[in-house]
Amino acid sequence: MFIGHYAVAFAAKKAAPKVSLGWLAAAANFIDYLFPVLLLAGVEHVRIVPGFTAAVPLDFYHYPWSHSLLMTAAYGALLGGVYYAWKKERGAALVLFGVTVSHWILDVASHGPDMPIAPGMDMKLGLGLWNSIAATMAVEIPLFLAGVWLYLSAPHARTRGGRYGIPVFAAFLFAIYIANLFSPPPPDATAIGFVGLLSALFVPMCAWLDAESTKQ
Repeated sequence: MFIGHYAVAFAAKKAAPKVSLGWLAAAANFIDYLFPVLLLAGVEHVRIVPGFTAAVPLDFYHYPWSHSLLMTAAYGALLGGVYYAWKKERGAALVLFGVTVSHWILDVASHGPDMPIAPGMDMKLGLGLWNSIAATMAVEIPLFLAGVWLYLSAPHARTRGGRYGIPVFAAFLFAIYIANLFSPPPPDATAIGFVGLLSALFVPMCAWLDAESTKQ
C-alpha cells in the first residue's frame, strides 16, 4: 500500500475535522517513516528480489520493530497520547491510534506472509494482494479516491490554495503510485532507505495544504 495509507489519512479528517491532515498523514505512514531509519541503521532488513511479487520487488524479511502489530499499536498509542497531552481531545487521540494501526491491517492485505505479530514471534501474516498488479490497483485506487472524496466533501476555504492544493497533491501521490508500480527495482537497500526518509516531507506538506483548505 502507498496511496491506500493516504486514503485513510484523508478519510479520517471526516471523523476528526480538528486534527491537521499532517498529523493524520504522519499516523497513517508512521511505521513506513520509521522503517528507513532502522534499515539504514542496520536494525531491519529488506532484499531486492525482482519478481518477488508482481507489484513490489522487495522481500521484507526482517522488520519486527517497525511493522509488527504489537509495535504498530504501541506507536499508535504514543501518537494518540502525545496528541491528547497537547490538545486534551480524547476522540481525536483515538482516531490517531486507529489510523496508525490501519497501516498494519492494510499491509497484511497487500503483502505476502511477512507481517510480524510481535518482535521475537515467528508467526507472520499476509494475504498477497501484491501478487497481482491488477488486483492491487483494483483495491487501492478506489480506496484512495474514496478517501480524497471524503476529505473534499467537507466545507473548504475560498482561497486558491484551499480549492486546488489538496486535489493537486492527491494527483501527485497518484502519479508516484503509478510510477512505483511500473518502475524498475531500486538499486540497493540504501536507496530504499533514503527515499523512505524523503517521503516524510509529505507530512509538513499535508499540514500546510490542510491549513489552506480550512481557512475561513
